[in-house]
Parts: sequence; structure tokens; C-alpha cells
Amino acid sequence: MAQPAAQKRPNEASQRMKGDPLVLPPGTTSSQFRDFIRRAESICGTDNVFVVETKDQLVDGTYHQPNKTHDMHHLYDQAYFVCSATITPRDVPGVQDMVRLCNEFEIPLWVFSAGRNTGYGGAAPRVPGSICLDLGKNMNRILDVNIEGAYAVVEPGVTYFNMHDYLERHDLRKHVWLDVPDLGGGSIIGNASERGVGYTPYGDHFMMHCGMEVILPNGDLVRTGMGALPDKTAGHKPGVPPHEQPGNRAWHLFNYGFGPYNDGIFTQSSLGIIVKMGIWLMPNPGGYQAYMITFPKDDDVKQVMNIIRPLRLQMVMQNVPTLRSVLMDAAVYGNKASYHNSKEPLTEAELDRIAAELNIGRWNFYGALYGPEPIRNVMWSVIKEAFSAVPGAKFYFPEDRSEPHSILRTRALTMQGIPTYDELRWIDWLPNGSHLFFSPIAKVSGNDAMLQYQVTKKRSREAGLDILCDFVIGMREMHHIVCIVFDRQDPESKKKAHWLIRTLIADCAEHGWGEYRTHIAVMDQIAETYNFNDDAQLKLNERIKHALDPKGILAPGKNGIWPRNYAKEDWVLDSKVEALEKSKMSGKL
Repeated sequence: MAQPAAQKRPNEASQRMKGDPLVLPPGTTSSQFRDFIRRAESICGTDNVFVVETKDQLVDGTYHQPNKTHDMHHLYDQAYFVCSATITPRDVPGVQDMVRLCNEFEIPLWVFSAGRNTGYGGAAPRVPGSICLDLGKNMNRILDVNIEGAYAVVEPGVTYFNMHDYLERHDLRKHVWLDVPDLGGGSIIGNASERGVGYTPYGDHFMMHCGMEVILPNGDLVRTGMGALPDKTAGHKPGVPPHEQPGNRAWHLFNYGFGPYNDGIFTQSSLGIIVKMGIWLMPNPGGYQAYMITFPKDDDVKQVMNIIRPLRLQMVMQNVPTLRSVLMDAAVYGNKASYHNSKEPLTEAELDRIAAELNIGRWNFYGALYGPEPIRNVMWSVIKEAFSAVPGAKFYFPEDRSEPHSILRTRALTMQGIPTYDELRWIDWLPNGSHLFFSPIAKVSGNDAMLQYQVTKKRSREAGLDILCDFVIGMREMHHIVCIVFDRQDPESKKKAHWLIRTLIADCAEHGWGEYRTHIAVMDQIAETYNFNDDAQLKLNERIKHALDPKGILAPGKNGIWPRNYAKEDWVLDSKVEALEKSKMSGKL
């Protein structure tokens, strides 16, 4: 079969006509697009199709009311990462029909659940002019909560707040807890499929998923793991559509099923659309205690991390704890102007002053104890003794902290699976607050933590930005979450943030630290750093992509994987221009 011509970036000015979207899908004419929209309306209903026709329709929105058209934390022009239309299917067959329609027209499709992937691109498509498929608006049912098996089954629109409210409303928290990320408005499926984290012992969300229902790029419906085995004793009925058939009774109890394990290829990928997922819930541990430990010196991070590692490996530390820099906490208590009127990065002396004023450390550790009181007491005695080796360490329980917006009080909710919004406040560190997340992975080591922090702090100060960061400690690795806060209405601030993340990607790759998740603007750059053995992994991913999605309609460019019908060199974002900007920035700074 002859390969289709390579898709190139659309020339918006020459192709666009009155009534067209702001950006047409690549390779699509006005008449083709209008025909596509008419067909989409017949599938999903007129009320569920919104065409982005003018830039005036692009409203950045907020976390509570996210936009569904573009990136609210835009690094480029607001209208660059923009869809041509947002379409909201009503059910699983509607999603299948939309996938088949996109194949017929060869129009790219970008799928999201709640649209709150903030710091990583939100709902915005990697390819401008893509159709954005909003699964969260109509497909938002909690399909099952099984107390005996301690799991739930959800659709894409179910958020952490939705699930928590369900557990509270049905008096189920006495049996099971939910694990939640820092902010509770995100989709459970969306977060797990991006391999996000929470902070109870069930904090690795993809590890705690079990069983998916997925629509492939050709529209076929599959169930993974034990879900592939029909269970007639569970009520299987001939003639009932596949998506409405009851699942195997072990579908959400055993991940793997028989044969190759498929679930992983549907995370951070462009190979399928997850429309149902099982998520394990944590049995109520029978007791709980949150705590905070503060450390007075900036370089305490090295000793602290070496104390954390054995305690975490031995599961004395039962949950996913966090070690947060002073500004990560201070930004929740107030914006930068409330501490200092300078636009320059805060100095070491100013950071010490802020820590003293807020009665917090230069580093602040948040963890929790789970189980009956005798177990908690033993765990706490071991933890307190270990951290007492750090000179100046101070220990707190939630009742010891009465300040407004207390981080410990907020974390005390998060670490027991109660979602909150309070940590949104740090985004307002600067006016028109926007942010990128830079998230390298490393081993849990004092040397690695100190070096990562020094590299990050040095580059942040070169860029003229403050550093807000924390270390999230997994079982054997740590996520270093660097929050790059910028003013999206200030072109210079945006350039600084963009230069900083691109420079940090290169710096960290030199040390063997790779990001686990990223903003759509730098997906190609990060994919290029995972280049062992002449890009063997990328080539494998491309072969799988070509086999499952030969027309390249599902999320082209996601995580640096481009279909063969896209001229990749035309889509990698301004690499020559950005290299020049990086050079200029380095010389200027």
C-alpha cells in the first residue's frame, strides 16, 4: 500500500476561509472539515460539538474551570497549541464512531478526560488543529465500588473529588480510602494513565490500577487482563453490546491475565483511549497520624535523603512522603510580593528570613503513620530518632500548626485520601501565575538530591526565576518536581521559563536523570534524551505506533512519537530557533 503524503504544518493564513476554525487540521481543506463536523454532530449531537473559530474564544480559564481548547499555561502564543474543535461523545460507541470518522478523514485526534493536566499542557493538542475529544463531560459514571475486593471501576470523567464524595455519601470511608494527588479535580483515569502519584501507601496510581477497557486507533474495543475472558456466571448476555457486558469477576483483582501484558502501552501513549478502568482502594488502616519535620539549612537535603532511603525501603515510612523547599511552602502562604518587592530571585538571606517568619525550615518533610496506635507509636519512635540526627530538626503534628493555609493540615488531608484545592495557591507566586513542571527521576540518594537541587537552583537563578521544588519519594526512586512559575502575560517571563526547562532537560540528561512526564512543548526534546543504542526504544515505539495506528490519527507527536505520515522534521518545535534563543539567553545572563 502506498504511504500517504507526509503531513506538514498548516499555513493558516493561506488556507483559512470565513467560517473555518482558527486552525484547520493538517492536510484538511475547508470543505472536508465542514463535512467532518456535520458527521460528528450526527454522532455526538450538535450541543456536543464546539468549533474554535476566533482567538476571542480562547479563554485561559482556571483550574476550577479549565479551558478545553488550548494550553492555559501557554509558552508559545496562546493560539499555537489549539484544537480546531472540541467534541464530547456521549458513550463508548460514540467514541468508537469518532475514532472511525477521524480515520476516514485522516484528521488527528487528541483525547483528554478532565482537561486539568496543568503544567503539562492541559487539554491542548500537540498538533495544532487536532480534534480534541472531551471524555469527561458525559462519560463520568462510577460504575462500581467493591468493598470486598477494595476497588472501584470508573469512567474518564470521574475526578478524585467525585470518588471521595461518593465514598462519603455512602459511608464507605470506614471501609476503604482513595489515594489522591496534590489537587483533587483531576480525572482518576487521566492521572493514572499519565503515571501520576499520590501520597498514601497506594501512591503509585498506575501500579494501583487493575483492568482497562480501551478503544484502539481503528475503533476496536478491547478489555485487558482478566477482562478479556468472558464470565457467563457474572451475567453475560448474548446480544448485549460489548461495552455493556459485565466484566470477569477477577478483572479488577489480577492485573495480568494471560499472555503479553498490554496495559502499559496505553499510558502516556497514542495507542488507545481508556474508557473504563479499575483502581484499587486502600483498606481503612484503622488509625492515622500525619507529621511534619523541618530542617534549618539548605544543604540539609543531603543528610535527610540518606536517612529517608533505608526507612522507605524497609517500609517504616509507609506512604509516599515529600521533602519540600522553603518557597514551595511559602508560596502557599503568600505571593512573592508579600515577601519582597524585587523581581530578582530571592537571595539566601531572604529565604532564611522567610523561613524564620513562617516558622518553617529551608526544607520541610511531610509523612504519615498508618495503623492502630501501638503500630504508629513504634513507627514514630524509629522515624523521630532517625531524623533527630539532623541538627536543628523540629517535629510537628497538625495540632501544633494553627497558621492559615497550614501545609501540614492540608497534607494531613491529602495523605489520608481526602482531596483538596489549597495548594493551588502557589501558582499565584507571580502575577498571571502559570507554571511548568520539570520532573526528573533519580535514585533516593543524598548525593543525587543535592546535585539535582544545585543544578536546578543554579539554572533557575540564571533565568531570573525563583525555585519552588520538592522531592517525592517512591519505593526506590525519587521524583524531583520543579515548579517553574512564570507570568503568562509577560513575554520575557515566558521566554525565561522556556529557556529554563529546555536547559534543565539537557543538564539532567548529562547526569542520567530523565523526566517521567512533561509539557507538550518539550516532548520531542525529552524523547531524544532516551537514546540508548541508537534510539532503540523510540524505534520500537514507532513500530508499534505504525502497526496499531497506520493513519496516525491518535495523538500524533505524543511523547515524541510521530506517525510515518508526518514529516517529523517539520513538527519538532523550532529546534533551531530555540537553540539560538538558548545561546542568546546564556550570553545575556
